[in-house]
Amino acid sequence: MKINLTATRPAHFPEYWPGQYDLFSHLEFACGIPHVLFVITTLKENGQPNACFHAWSSFSGDSGGYYAFMPGLSHGSHTYKNILRTGEFVINFIGPAYFDAASATIAENGDDMDEIAAGGFTAEPSVSVSCPRLKEAFLSLECRLEEDVALRASQGSNPSTIIVGRVVHIAAEEDYARGLDEKYGDSGFMMNLHAPKDLQTGEGKPSAVAVCKIVRINEAG
Repeated sequence: MKINLTATRPAHFPEYWPGQYDLFSHLEFACGIPHVLFVITTLKENGQPNACFHAWSSFSGDSGGYYAFMPGLSHGSHTYKNILRTGEFVINFIGPAYFDAASATIAENGDDMDEIAAGGFTAEPSVSVSCPRLKEAFLSLECRLEEDVALRASQGSNPSTIIVGRVVHIAAEEDYARGLDEKYGDSGFMMNLHAPKDLQTGEGKPSAVAVCKIVRINEAG
């Protein structure tokens, strides 16, 4: 038997923190779809580095370019404002060992603060954009803003958006640059399991972090 839910939040889905279902759809927690975690680096207007621990994104392209599609950036965030102002950002993939360091950048986010240093990370120059990337990242995507797509016109006090970035340069550590390698293991891509719910009880406060495990090799490519 399948459990069916609609776009209206069920009454038995509790709110665990104020504004939970303004910032995230209840279907986010109902579906429990994992997303890759990464750190977005940008530059604030005063030149200080900004770091944003983020997920909820996908990456795709064709012969015309490779693109990052990043939903979930609120209009009030430093990251969103920085991307609109400079047209540049870097997506930095880090392993689970850096989860606490990346989480520290969420709290240490003052206008005059170097958020890369606040998380204990090391900034290194990018090749194609002005904002720095993380030395600790095993893969960094240097991006230029392609499009800003509003998800909703005027709902809520801080509506979210989809940022579409064109990838103009990548940098990868050698151990994570050989196809089926270290990026698909314990020190590779870190997945966000965002408080998946029990659909019958509505409970589902804890979140979790996961990594990839290869279960089949497809020789067809």
